[in-house]
Amino acid sequence: MTQADGGRVRALLRSGDKVLRRWVEAAEEPLRGRLTTGELGRTCSDLLSVLVEATDGGLDVRTDAYAGARGFLTELSRDWARRGFSPTETASAVFALKDALFAAADEDGDSGGDLATVLDASRWVDALGLVTFESFARAREQVISEQAEQLLELTTPVVKLWEGVVAVPLIGTLDSARTQIVMEKLLQTLVDTGSEHAIIDITGVPAVDTEVAQHLLKTVVAARLMGAECTISGIRPQIAQTIVTLGIEFGDITTKSTLADALLHAMRGTGVEVVRRAGSR
Repeated sequence: MTQADGGRVRALLRSGDKVLRRWVEAAEEPLRGRLTTGELGRTCSDLLSVLVEATDGGLDVRTDAYAGARGFLTELSRDWARRGFSPTETASAVFALKDALFAAADEDGDSGGDLATVLDASRWVDALGLVTFESFARAREQVISEQAEQLLELTTPVVKLWEGVVAVPLIGTLDSARTQIVMEKLLQTLVDTGSEHAIIDITGVPAVDTEVAQHLLKTVVAARLMGAECTISGIRPQIAQTIVTLGIEFGDITTKSTLADALLHAMRGTGVEVVRRAGSR
């Protein structure tokens, strides 16, 4: 890029409302009403101000002069990713600046400007769009990661069943990440409630292999270190056969076939005697 061409692009940016108006008009169509005209106008206006200042250092978006512009685009991408915008919608809002610059040049009687200016403007806006797309990708990954953590939190509840008895009903596959969350939530609940009995129910766990068994044992050991006795419930016939076949040893850990049996065992451990009423089923 020559200094003269860079100067022409900067001059077009400094034409103010003319470029801003055309930018908003070009950006509205791909966004399809996702933003109000006023909100989109404020966003474009703020970004235009940052870009005008950055172009004093040239048109290379990788330089320190564009630190503020890159930061603005990163925050914009993160915000729009959280609001459910697509990568195409986000990048298109930036690419629309290209149309605005070409239209402003036409309005000045340059017929789109000379070829060098057109190329400079195209490459410059494309580079800004790439920064936006990369920032959006990172933001989307962060959003997905946070949602996955929240989902794990929701699928690993620790509930109080009785005074001194809490339970962790597990559903789905138990891996290292989920085991860590189960441990943390169980231990915290034991502290908060002062419970001495914990039931880990695996009725909803589709299969138990050596790895899953190790994760269960780690959770039991962690609870025992907090002074709570653990019972594993939900040992179905198929799982029992698998455990025997794999040679998995649960040692002195109490196991029950159902959550009801485990609760009854834990209640008796707290000194509560459950008696069936005469005539009741």
